[in-house]
Amino acid sequence: MIKLDGRGLVPAIAQDANTGQVLMLGYMNPSSIKRTLEGGQVWFYSRSREELWHKGETSGSYLNFKEAYLDCDGDTVLLKVEPTGPVCHTGNQSCFFQPLSVEPQYQREEKGPAILDELFAVVQERKQEKPAGSYTVKLLEGGVARIAQKVIEEAGESALAAATLDREALPKEVADLLYHVLVLLSASGVSPEEVWRELRARRG
Repeated sequence: MIKLDGRGLVPAIAQDANTGQVLMLGYMNPSSIKRTLEGGQVWFYSRSREELWHKGETSGSYLNFKEAYLDCDGDTVLLKVEPTGPVCHTGNQSCFFQPLSVEPQYQREEKGPAILDELFAVVQERKQEKPAGSYTVKLLEGGVARIAQKVIEEAGESALAAATLDREALPKEVADLLYHVLVLLSASGVSPEEVWRELRARRG
């Protein structure tokens, strides 16, 4: 069984079937896996473009699919392939050519819904430490009923922005709504994971 992450994806390592060289790491979803297994060439899912990606469609360097394996935990796919040219967009045969230094630099990907978990952690921290001047602390001290009223207000403003086709205001209003919902969950002793679990149960 293939284990998909929170975005419905699984990492896939492409390895040269003849030389054993590791060529690249991509991500696949059920649709790209189906196309790969049935079509003879590798398809990935592009997280940046949020669409299926036929490896080689731009560069002309395709990955001819030979066979695939699933690791012991079911959360990584190994693709045995025969590349028709350099695999990396830099022109290198493999994407793995940069030596890792003793003190590597890091870059965080600022994209996607992970910010909700980060923000909830901040709300929980404010709840415990109660720093002076914090708007979150003020909300929490006002009680669940007051926070619920704020959620209603923010939901109304979000709906109004959508109804009036105010595309500039809508993301800001929805951001306000989500923030106040997270505060409401914290004040009620409910974690976002309980909400995510309910949503996962409804996706069928």
